[in-house]
Amino acid sequence: MEDSHLNVLAAMITPAVLISGAGTLLMSTSTRLGRATDRVRQLTARFKELVGEEGQRSPLAREEKRMIMRQLPRLTRRTRIIQRAMTAFYLAVALLVLTSLVIGASALLGSAPGPAPVLLAILGATALAYGALLLSFETRLSARTTQEEMAFLVQLGEHYAGLYGGEERS
Repeated sequence: MEDSHLNVLAAMITPAVLISGAGTLLMSTSTRLGRATDRVRQLTARFKELVGEEGQRSPLAREEKRMIMRQLPRLTRRTRIIQRAMTAFYLAVALLVLTSLVIGASALLGSAPGPAPVLLAILGATALAYGALLLSFETRLSARTTQEEMAFLVQLGEHYAGLYGGEERS
């Protein structure tokens, strides 16, 4: 014969797996937000250098300023998407913890929990899925800005290679 208390405990712990996943996503998303913020700061500092007298003499300064100006709106979009994803993950954690609390409270009160825990768990899982979807969009934006920057670096390399008469140097 099964102990009903153990069944309640097992039902309360089940959302913990999703809570753990949401926590991991929150940590990595927080890191992504920090990296995007740092990148904005780097680009801002570089732009300030480029608009200065000495920076304007830098090879391809105009092109680099254009590249920076194209990247800033994308970085703004990235940070907004990351913030929305983090909000979704925090909401998921809250809903999943609430699921466990409703199950536990129902057992303590000796009443049937009804559909509330299932509804809360579905909403929590939906919030997790939404956050993950947002991160997939953010990843594409991140890749796009990286590819653009690499293209500029190739252009800069070709400029410097031209200074040496096209000779390849080791």
